[in-house]
Amino acid sequence: MHQKSDYLHDNPVTAGFVEKPEDWLYSSAKDYYMGKKVIIDISLIDPMVLAY
Repeated sequence: MHQKSDYLHDNPVTAGFVEKPEDWLYSSAKDYYMGKKVIIDISLIDPMVLAY
């Protein structure tokens, strides 16, 4: 799960648009890394809930 979110958060950095994932305006990285609210509401899911 973290691998997928890290990949998504790093895309704007890899493309050279921003220096840090949390600098991208539409990124949820602020929620994950800094605990701040952003433009889009994010619901974090406990991975243990998804385990069978």
